[in-house]
Amino acid sequence: MEDIIIKYYEEPKLNKPVLVEGLPGVGNVGKLAAEHLVSKLKAKKFASIFSKHFPPQVLIGEDGVIRLVSNDLYYYKSKKGQDLIILSGDYQGTSQEGQYDLSYEVLDILEKYGGNMIYTLGGWSVGKIIAEPRVLGAASSLEFVEKLKAAGVEFSKDEPAGGIVGAAGLLLGLGQIRDMEAACLMGETSGYFSDPRSAQTILAVLGKMLDIKIDFKELEEHAKEIDDLTSKLNEIKPPMEPSGDELKYIG
Repeated sequence: MEDIIIKYYEEPKLNKPVLVEGLPGVGNVGKLAAEHLVSKLKAKKFASIFSKHFPPQVLIGEDGVIRLVSNDLYYYKSKKGQDLIILSGDYQGTSQEGQYDLSYEVLDILEKYGGNMIYTLGGWSVGKIIAEPRVLGAASSLEFVEKLKAAGVEFSKDEPAGGIVGAAGLLLGLGQIRDMEAACLMGETSGYFSDPRSAQTILAVLGKMLDIKIDFKELEEHAKEIDDLTSKLNEIKPPMEPSGDELKYIG
């Protein structure tokens, strides 16, 4: 078996597509955001990535039918300009080598369709529940930084500390050496559970940058359910405040 297998279901014709990546990570912020984007834009799956770099596992559907774990690529054709390629999936690579190989393969696909811009989505763990999460950013150029600031993204020399881990960071770095424009949008999250509020926050910024409208009703309902649950838990046991030197993580 090859290390990475790409299975195409369709070969769409796309206009300079923008890559939007949202894979599992802290608070599942990026994955929630990407899946919501796919759902609301009615994006169509055109390829799946299978790899030795994923866990040796199949997932079982409600009907009892299995499928091999994968990362999936969806496309959305815009009426206003650039189209989208949205990357989501079950897992990130399980090794450093796997992370590099998978990220490089995704960039090859983006180049194949004439794209040269990347947005990666992730969560920045702050170890406590945030009522109004900020969106922190990182970008491949000062010009891109200024555009993101205008859309409400915050930049700080001390945040996030330690860099950006996983696909959210590698796609930026590998894209930069291919002369692609790249940015990461990181929503603050406790990191304790899947965080739909943080996902909505980064999608609001992405919508501004790409000039697309996104319905947030489902994310808002999910966020309220999480709020109700945490309120009940807090009545039983107050949440612990993180220590000053607690490690923060992005993914």
